Amino acid sequence: MPDLLLSVLFLFLLVLFGWAILALTIAVLKWLAVNAIAGLLVIGLLNFLGVTHVPINLMTLLVLAVGGILGAFILIVLSVLHLL
Repeated sequence: MPDLLLSVLFLFLLVLFGWAILALTIAVLKWLAVNAIAGLLVIGLLNFLGVTHVPINLMTLLVLAVGGILGAFILIVLSVLHLL
C-alpha cells in the first residue's frame, strides 16, 4: 500500500513539474515573439523609408528577439557605421 501511495505522489509531482516547465517555456516564447515583431516593425519601417538598410536574416532576427526595439536601434547604429 505505501508503494502505491508513493507512486501516485511521484506521478502527481512529475505532472506538476512538467506543467510548470511547459508554462514557463510558453511565456518565454511569447516574450521573444513580441520582441521580434516589435523590432521587425521598426527595422521594416526604416528600411521601407530608406533611412537605413538592415538585412533581415537569422542573426538579426535573433538580436531582435532578445533585444526588441533596443536591439533594432543597436542594429541600426551598426548599419549606419557600416559594421553590419
